Amino acid sequence: MALDLSLSRRSFLVLAGALPFALRANAAAKVPVGVELYTVRDQLTRDLPATVTAVAKMGYEVVEFYSPYFEWTPEKAKEVRKLLDDLGVKCRSTHNSATAIAPENISKAVELNQIIGSQYVIVASAGRITGIDGWKGLGDRLSAAADKLKSSGMATGYHNHQTEWMPVEGQRPMDVLAASTTKDVVLQLDVGTCIEAGSDPVAWITSHPGRIKSVHCKDWAPGEGRGYSVLFGEGVAPWQKIFAAAESVGGVEYYLIEQEEGPAAEQLQRAERCLANYRKLRA
Repeated sequence: MALDLSLSRRSFLVLAGALPFALRANAAAKVPVGVELYTVRDQLTRDLPATVTAVAKMGYEVVEFYSPYFEWTPEKAKEVRKLLDDLGVKCRSTHNSATAIAPENISKAVELNQIIGSQYVIVASAGRITGIDGWKGLGDRLSAAADKLKSSGMATGYHNHQTEWMPVEGQRPMDVLAASTTKDVVLQLDVGTCIEAGSDPVAWITSHPGRIKSVHCKDWAPGEGRGYSVLFGEGVAPWQKIFAAAESVGGVEYYLIEQEEGPAAEQLQRAERCLANYRKLRA
């Protein structure tokens, strides 16, 4: 018996209307969510294994270690890698000062990052920069580091704060860095600081296709007592538009929730609440 494979116009429209939601859910499922471990810094300093275990049990799939990791020995890094493997958690990138990509330090950066499984050595502190020429010089250093890292299957990148969005000599340093670096240099977007400085994170993502490999999902809200103390999803960031841009053109590979402020004793609880808010937004 022949099957009738035709669709009524109404059925077709219903399926077509559902498609964007299905695609969005599929994209959300594919992009892992992690935590910048500065979020739980006090607990991490006291007991790294217990803290990483706690965020893994919450459901975070990725972690990003910040600058103190650079003082680890290779043996310590191997211990951390075993912990990550046992928990089923990955470290995709690290948060560094600019000294990590200096010629005298980059070999150490490669060794430690490779041991823990990190592909991206992200610079999150420019140091003292003077004028636009200084920012161009930083761009040159980032490009040089990216070239050295390429043979190891790695890359570097830059993480913005408020400063990079504030005009210097009529230009935003972030625009200068993007223009003066090769496309191998990742532009890790910190959403909260971008918004506080009055810039548009969605416009930034769409203007730099393929370079937004990771996003720091940090929220911000105006008003006394708010700022960066608001939890992810409870500030003014347009998260749905950010996710759509990051996944359609930005080239995002993973998200990193970051909770910058709040009582030290509540860091783990706030990290868990941020993740719950993320899941609601992505449902």
